[in-house]
Amino acid sequence: MKRFCIIVFCLLTIMAGCSKNKTTLTTEQKLANADALFARKKYSRAAQLYEDITFERKSASTAHALMRQAESYFAINKFTDAQLKFRQFIEMFPDHNEVNKAYYLVGVSLYESSMPAHYDQTETLQAIDAFKLFVEKFPSDERYQNAVEYIRKGQYKLLQKKLNNGYIYYKMKDYSGALMYLKEITELGNSDSLDRKALFYSTLIHLKQGNKELAAESFSNLKSKYPGSKETKKLKKKI
Repeated sequence: MKRFCIIVFCLLTIMAGCSKNKTTLTTEQKLANADALFARKKYSRAAQLYEDITFERKSASTAHALMRQAESYFAINKFTDAQLKFRQFIEMFPDHNEVNKAYYLVGVSLYESSMPAHYDQTETLQAIDAFKLFVEKFPSDERYQNAVEYIRKGQYKLLQKKLNNGYIYYKMKDYSGALMYLKEITELGNSDSLDRKALFYSTLIHLKQGNKELAAESFSNLKSKYPGSKETKKLKKKI
């Protein structure tokens, strides 16, 4: 019995020591450990430590920890978690000197988590809105041109979605629905693969509808803009 009591006493002593060690780390020490992990690119572990610091809500360290936590998630491609933390940073510290970076990375996180053009484009639309807000608020920021480029890529992706929708309606023989989407592309007046394909399918649809006048007009646009394309060559046999 005496031996049992000694063993229990030793276990309790060890547990008390471990508990004491856990509480002896200051916020500054935790932050130093997290920053060291971040510097060594141990982002997953760093994010966990930063979470402990931000939970304490100590203003001297919270802003730094929250921003680095968001960047840690971003670095390991956890873009949904990253953009939520960047948004939290913006809300809590709107006047911080890194808030412009947070606005920008919200947009990047949304764009990187967006689905391919065949699927739902909610995140792409949100990314475009986020970048538009960034360029409006920070026109002198060094990331301004990058944000503009992201807006352009996002808008192009939305056009890809329209072309995909038009093609699906074409295959379903819903020609009116298909032309609605294709017209949105051709009316922009761009010169790219999306415009070329939209003109090609528009011409095919007009032919299937027996509207030779509109087919000739659409084919004329295709031939003048893309004279050597495979689409033009295919339609020459039909027109």
